[in-house]
Amino acid sequence: MNNTTKIICFNAVIAALYIALTMALAPISYGAIQLRVAESLTILPAVLPFSVLGLFIGCAISNSISMFGIYDVIFGSLITLLAGFLTSKLKNKWLAPLPPIVLNAFGLPLIWYLIGSETVYWINVFSIFVSQTIILYLLGVPLLILIKKTVAKKFFADYLDDRS
Repeated sequence: MNNTTKIICFNAVIAALYIALTMALAPISYGAIQLRVAESLTILPAVLPFSVLGLFIGCAISNSISMFGIYDVIFGSLITLLAGFLTSKLKNKWLAPLPPIVLNAFGLPLIWYLIGSETVYWINVFSIFVSQTIILYLLGVPLLILIKKTVAKKFFADYLDDRS
Protein backbone atom coordinates (compact mmCIF):
# COMPACT_ATOMS: atom_id res chain seq x y z
CA MET A 1 0.00 0.00 0.00
CA ASN A 2 1.49 3.37 -0.94
CA ASN A 3 1.94 6.21 1.55
CA THR A 4 -0.87 8.35 0.16
CA THR A 5 -3.39 5.56 0.63
CA LYS A 6 -2.10 4.84 4.14
CA ILE A 7 -2.35 8.51 5.07
CA ILE A 8 -5.90 8.83 3.73
CA CYS A 9 -6.98 5.68 5.56
CA PHE A 10 -5.31 6.79 8.78
CA ASN A 11 -7.04 10.18 8.61
CA ALA A 12 -10.38 8.48 7.99
CA VAL A 13 -9.84 6.31 11.07
CA ILE A 14 -8.85 9.35 13.17
CA ALA A 15 -11.92 11.30 12.01
CA ALA A 16 -14.19 8.32 12.71
CA LEU A 17 -12.66 7.79 16.17
CA TYR A 18 -13.05 11.45 17.02
CA ILE A 19 -16.70 11.40 15.95
CA ALA A 20 -17.47 8.09 17.68
CA LEU A 21 -15.89 9.14 20.98
CA THR A 22 -17.58 12.54 20.92
CA MET A 23 -21.02 11.20 20.05
CA ALA A 24 -20.84 8.18 22.37
CA LEU A 25 -19.92 10.48 25.24
CA ALA A 26 -22.16 13.36 24.11
CA PRO A 27 -23.37 14.34 27.59
CA ILE A 28 -19.81 15.26 28.59
CA SER A 29 -18.54 16.27 25.13
CA TYR A 30 -20.48 19.48 24.54
CA GLY A 31 -21.03 22.78 26.28
CA ALA A 32 -19.05 25.17 28.43
CA ILE A 33 -18.32 22.42 30.92
CA GLN A 34 -17.05 19.49 28.92
CA LEU A 35 -14.69 16.57 29.12
CA ARG A 36 -14.30 15.68 25.44
CA VAL A 37 -12.35 12.41 25.46
CA ALA A 38 -11.84 12.65 21.68
CA GLU A 39 -9.53 15.60 22.32
CA SER A 40 -6.91 13.08 23.44
CA LEU A 41 -6.38 12.46 19.72
CA THR A 42 -5.32 16.06 19.12
CA ILE A 43 -1.80 15.23 20.30
CA LEU A 44 -1.20 12.81 17.39
CA PRO A 45 0.24 15.45 15.02
CA ALA A 46 3.29 15.60 17.31
CA VAL A 47 4.30 12.21 15.86
CA LEU A 48 2.25 11.99 12.68
CA PRO A 49 1.82 15.54 11.32
CA PHE A 50 -0.51 14.44 8.53
CA SER A 51 -3.18 13.49 11.12
CA VAL A 52 -4.24 17.15 11.37
CA LEU A 53 -6.75 16.70 8.54
CA GLY A 54 -8.48 13.73 10.18
CA LEU A 55 -8.78 15.66 13.45
CA PHE A 56 -10.21 18.68 11.65
CA ILE A 57 -12.82 16.61 9.79
CA GLY A 58 -13.75 14.62 12.90
CA CYS A 59 -14.13 17.79 14.94
CA ALA A 60 -16.21 19.54 12.26
CA ILE A 61 -18.63 16.63 11.98
CA SER A 62 -18.82 16.23 15.76
CA ASN A 63 -19.50 19.93 16.20
CA SER A 64 -22.45 19.72 13.80
CA ILE A 65 -24.68 18.72 16.73
CA SER A 66 -23.24 21.27 19.14
CA MET A 67 -25.60 23.70 20.81
CA PHE A 68 -23.45 26.50 19.38
CA GLY A 69 -24.41 25.44 15.83
CA ILE A 70 -22.61 26.54 12.72
CA TYR A 71 -20.27 28.79 14.74
CA ASP A 72 -18.85 25.75 16.51
CA VAL A 73 -18.60 23.81 13.25
CA ILE A 74 -16.62 26.60 11.61
CA PHE A 75 -14.66 28.28 14.36
CA GLY A 76 -14.32 25.37 16.79
CA SER A 77 -13.00 23.20 13.98
CA LEU A 78 -10.62 25.92 12.82
CA ILE A 79 -9.23 26.08 16.36
CA THR A 80 -8.62 22.32 16.17
CA LEU A 81 -6.96 22.74 12.76
CA LEU A 82 -4.63 25.46 14.07
CA ALA A 83 -3.91 23.50 17.26
CA GLY A 84 -3.08 20.42 15.20
CA PHE A 85 -0.74 22.39 12.96
CA LEU A 86 1.07 23.91 15.95
CA THR A 87 1.24 20.53 17.70
CA SER A 88 2.87 19.07 14.57
CA LYS A 89 5.75 21.52 15.06
CA LEU A 90 6.52 20.40 18.62
CA LYS A 91 8.96 17.56 19.25
CA ASN A 92 8.48 17.16 22.98
CA LYS A 93 5.59 14.93 24.09
CA TRP A 94 5.12 17.04 27.24
CA LEU A 95 4.81 20.29 25.27
CA ALA A 96 2.70 18.83 22.45
CA PRO A 97 -0.59 19.10 24.42
CA LEU A 98 -0.19 22.84 24.92
CA PRO A 99 -1.61 24.11 21.58
CA PRO A 100 -4.94 22.26 21.93
CA ILE A 101 -5.17 23.19 25.62
CA VAL A 102 -4.43 26.89 25.19
CA LEU A 103 -6.27 27.47 21.90
CA ASN A 104 -9.41 25.65 23.03
CA ALA A 105 -9.36 27.26 26.48
CA PHE A 106 -9.19 30.80 25.15
CA GLY A 107 -10.78 30.36 21.70
CA LEU A 108 -13.97 28.43 22.39
CA PRO A 109 -15.23 30.69 25.20
CA LEU A 110 -14.44 33.71 23.02
CA ILE A 111 -16.60 32.30 20.22
CA TRP A 112 -19.42 31.57 22.67
CA TYR A 113 -19.13 35.05 24.15
CA LEU A 114 -19.11 36.80 20.76
CA ILE A 115 -22.23 34.97 19.57
CA GLY A 116 -23.98 35.87 22.82
CA SER A 117 -24.43 32.34 24.13
CA GLU A 118 -22.15 32.66 27.15
CA THR A 119 -21.28 35.67 29.25
CA VAL A 120 -18.90 34.14 31.78
CA TYR A 121 -15.78 34.15 29.63
CA TRP A 122 -13.14 33.60 32.32
CA ILE A 123 -15.07 30.82 34.04
CA ASN A 124 -15.36 29.04 30.69
CA VAL A 125 -11.65 29.61 29.98
CA PHE A 126 -10.81 27.99 33.31
CA SER A 127 -13.23 25.10 32.77
CA ILE A 128 -11.98 24.27 29.26
CA PHE A 129 -8.35 24.72 30.34
CA VAL A 130 -8.77 22.22 33.19
CA SER A 131 -10.72 19.68 31.13
CA GLN A 132 -8.32 19.85 28.17
CA THR A 133 -5.33 19.50 30.49
CA ILE A 134 -6.84 16.41 32.13
CA ILE A 135 -7.70 14.76 28.81
CA LEU A 136 -4.45 15.56 27.01
CA TYR A 137 -2.05 14.68 29.79
CA LEU A 138 -3.87 11.67 31.26
CA LEU A 139 -5.06 10.14 27.97
CA GLY A 140 -3.30 11.98 25.15
CA VAL A 141 0.34 11.59 26.19
CA PRO A 142 0.01 7.82 26.87
CA LEU A 143 -1.84 7.49 23.54
CA LEU A 144 0.96 9.35 21.80
CA ILE A 145 3.57 7.01 23.29
CA LEU A 146 1.52 3.96 22.29
CA ILE A 147 0.89 5.20 18.73
CA LYS A 148 4.58 6.02 18.27
CA LYS A 149 5.64 2.54 19.41
CA THR A 150 3.04 0.65 17.40
CA VAL A 151 1.12 2.22 14.52
CA ALA A 152 3.69 4.89 13.63
CA LYS A 153 6.64 2.52 13.78
CA LYS A 154 4.89 -0.20 11.77
CA PHE A 155 3.10 1.83 9.10
CA PHE A 156 4.72 5.27 9.06
CA ALA A 157 8.36 4.72 10.03
CA ASP A 158 9.52 7.08 7.29
CA TYR A 159 7.66 9.95 9.03
CA LEU A 160 9.24 9.42 12.43
CA ASP A 161 12.17 11.50 13.54
CA ASP A 162 13.66 12.18 16.96
CA ARG A 163 10.34 13.34 18.41
CA SER A 164 9.92 12.14 21.97
